[in-house]
Amino acid sequence: MSMRIGYGFDSHAFKPGVPLIIGGLAVEHSEGLEGHSDGDVLLHAITDALLGAVSAGDIGTFFPPSDSRWKGAASSVFLQTALEEVATAGYKIVNIDTVLVMARPKIVPIAGELRESVARLLGIKPGEVGIKAKTPEGLGLDHVAMAHCTVLLESLPSPEALEHMAAQAEAGSEEELNAVVEGLVGRHDLTALGRKVNPFDTDDLT
Repeated sequence: MSMRIGYGFDSHAFKPGVPLIIGGLAVEHSEGLEGHSDGDVLLHAITDALLGAVSAGDIGTFFPPSDSRWKGAASSVFLQTALEEVATAGYKIVNIDTVLVMARPKIVPIAGELRESVARLLGIKPGEVGIKAKTPEGLGLDHVAMAHCTVLLESLPSPEALEHMAAQAEAGSEEELNAVVEGLVGRHDLTALGRKVNPFDTDDLT
């Protein structure tokens, strides 16, 4: 079994007249985040961390801001594609840890809701999602939101190992077999967009 670590970062400026979406959650605030998509700074950072962990490029490789199809798109679409890349590479998420850096709104009161939302989108348990918040003290970035994310992946068992474990499970109950299969393949929906073959593009969604 092998392990991989990915790191992602994103930042967006606040903008009046647009909704604020963080971690797939609508957050009550006077301003939202400016971006080509819905500006979800947290999901963008997580997406880049997942893609980086399996050497699949970055968010701009799959969804360039020059493509009008992604104007105002929900960032959960980007995240789902990153999950597909992780599964295609033969890995699953162990846990993620994130840091949100912004002066307002306060993240601590909604950290639990954010954890639940991100866990649901990733198909993992809330206890496997870390949400932390910091203020940009002394940085002069009070009108900007930033997000950092680190993800740990572990490889899925080889086909030979799957066959061996399935053979062992055959001697047990149907419930035991289902538990083995669920534990091996996880709960990810792999019906998102397929792998892109475009040249590597370092443009990010801003």
